[in-house]
Amino acid sequence: MKISELLQKVPTRGAYTDAEITDITDKSNAVTTGCVFVCIRGARFDGHTVACDAEKNGAVLIVAERDTGAKNQVLVENTRSAYALLCAAFYKYPAERLTLIGVTGTNGKTTTTMLLHGVLTKAGISAGLVGTVENRVGEKSYPASLTTPDCKDLQKLFREMVDSGCTHCVMEVSSQALAQHRVDGCHFKIALFTNLTQDHLDYHGDFEHYLQAKKRLFQKADIAVLNMDDASASRMTEGLPIKTVTFAVKQDADYTAKNVICTANGVQYELLGRGDIGRVQLKIPGHFTVYNSMGAAICAIEAGLPFEQVCTLLAQSHGVPGRVEVVPTDTEYTVLIDYAHSPDGLENVISSLREVSEKRIITVFGCGGDRDRTKRPKMGKIVGDLADVAVVTSDNPRSENPDAIVQDILAGMDTCKAKIKAITDRTEAIRYALSIAKAGDVVLLAGKGHETYQILNTGKIHYDEREVVAQILKG
Repeated sequence: MKISELLQKVPTRGAYTDAEITDITDKSNAVTTGCVFVCIRGARFDGHTVACDAEKNGAVLIVAERDTGAKNQVLVENTRSAYALLCAAFYKYPAERLTLIGVTGTNGKTTTTMLLHGVLTKAGISAGLVGTVENRVGEKSYPASLTTPDCKDLQKLFREMVDSGCTHCVMEVSSQALAQHRVDGCHFKIALFTNLTQDHLDYHGDFEHYLQAKKRLFQKADIAVLNMDDASASRMTEGLPIKTVTFAVKQDADYTAKNVICTANGVQYELLGRGDIGRVQLKIPGHFTVYNSMGAAICAIEAGLPFEQVCTLLAQSHGVPGRVEVVPTDTEYTVLIDYAHSPDGLENVISSLREVSEKRIITVFGCGGDRDRTKRPKMGKIVGDLADVAVVTSDNPRSENPDAIVQDILAGMDTCKAKIKAITDRTEAIRYALSIAKAGDVVLLAGKGHETYQILNTGKIHYDEREVVAQILKG
C-alpha cells in the first residue's frame, strides 16, 4: 500500500513524497523501516517530541498535529482520530463489511454483549465478539487487555473476522475508547445504552464529560436501543436523527418486562413488545440480568431475528465469567465472584443477592488505585449498608499505597450497620470471609471478576480468586 492510498479518507495539510508503507504505529518503540508514525499527545508522553527520531529510524511518513521538523510530514486536525482512520485503511476497511452492534454504559456491557453474541451464534449468524473478558473470532478466543482495543488491534480483529467469514460483530465500547477516538471511522448498525453511574471520573473529569463520551457512540449509529429506566437514557440521542427503540421495567416503553421472578438460580420474566409476548428464562441471578437480557434480546430482534426465536435462544445461555459467577466449593455456603467495582455495580449485585438470600451476605471488596478517589467512601457506605459483613481490602492498588485506599473506603462507613473488617492483604481478607461463613451464607468477592491478575506498584502478578478460594479451602 502506498501513502496516498492510506491517506485517501483523511484530510491532511502539507506535501509528502509518496512511498510504499510496511506498517503503521503510534508507538515510538515500534517504529520500523517503511512504517508510518502517528504522533499522539498523551497525558505523560507526546509523540511529536520524537517524530524526527522516528524518521531517522525508518518511518517514511510522520502524521502530526503541528510541525515537528520531519522531512516527510503531513498535518491533521486530530491525530487520534486520524490514527483510527489510517488503521482502518491499512487493513482495507474491514468494518464496512461487518454489521456492528455496540454496547456502552457503566455496567452490564460484558453480560449483554456475551448474551447477544450467544443468541446470534445459536441462530446461525457468524459473529465476532470484542469485550472485556475476551475477543472471539469464530472458534478462536483471544484474551482482552482493554474493554475496547487500541485502534490498530481493533481493525486487525475486524480484518480477521471478515477473512474468517463473520458478517456481524458485537462489541463493548468504553467511554475511554470513544473519548480517544478508537472507533472513529466505524459505523454501527445498532448502539445500545445500558446505564450511566459514577465511574472513570478520574479520566473524564466530571459526569457530564463522561456522558458526552458515551453519546459519541450514538452519533455513529443507525438505531439506538435505550434503557429508559436510567435517567441519562434520553440524553444519548438528544438532537440526533436516529431511530430509537426503548425498553424498561419500571415504566412504559417499546419493550417491557412483566411478572419478573428473581431466584438464587436465575431470573424469569415475560418480554412484551410491539404486539409480541414471550417468556425469558436465564440461569444468571440478579435483577440486573433482566435489563441485560432485554437489551440483548432487542438488539437481536433489530438485527433481524424473530421475537420468539430470540426468547428461546436466550434460555440456552449460561453464565458469564466473573459476573455473579459461582465458585465450586464443597461447603454449605455459596461463594460468588463478580466484577462490580463501581458504587452502582456494588449496589445492584448486593441488592439482588439480598432479594434471594435469607442468610448473611459477606462482601469482600476494595477500590482500584490511580482511579477516581471520590467513589471510594461511596462504595464503602453502599457495602456497609447492604451487606451483613463488609471486608475492606485491596483491589488493584497500582502505584498507590493500598493501606491508604482502604482508609479512603472506611471514611464512608462510620454509620453503617454491617460488621466491618479491614484486611489489606486480599488473600487474607478472603480467608477471613470464608472462615466466618456459615451454612446458607453468601460470600461475595467483588471487584476482580474475570481478572486473573492483580496490579501492584511493582507490576502485574498472577491472581485468580478461584484458585485462591480453592487453596484456602484445601487448607
